[in-house]
Amino acid sequence: MNDLYISSEDWGRIPERMRDGILNYIERRWPPGGFLQAVICNDLREAAGRADDENQLLLFEYVKFFYNHAPHECWGSPEKFQAWLAKNGECGG
Repeated sequence: MNDLYISSEDWGRIPERMRDGILNYIERRWPPGGFLQAVICNDLREAAGRADDENQLLLFEYVKFFYNHAPHECWGSPEKFQAWLAKNGECGG
């Protein structure tokens, strides 16, 4: 998969400390931490429960980012999440 070009404006208010986890998931198909996994799987309750104080306030920013910048087949349900990770060996990552 080609590396994504994401400008600083594209990230919105997503903290810099969270960006590598998102990029590693999208580009390398590496599993993210629990909070990001819940966001990717579209599990709002789990995401809210796993978020730190800063990320609790930014849940919409994460959804907006994935909606606008991530491949649609990599997020939105647990099935898409698992399928994306399963293709890790196939993408050369």
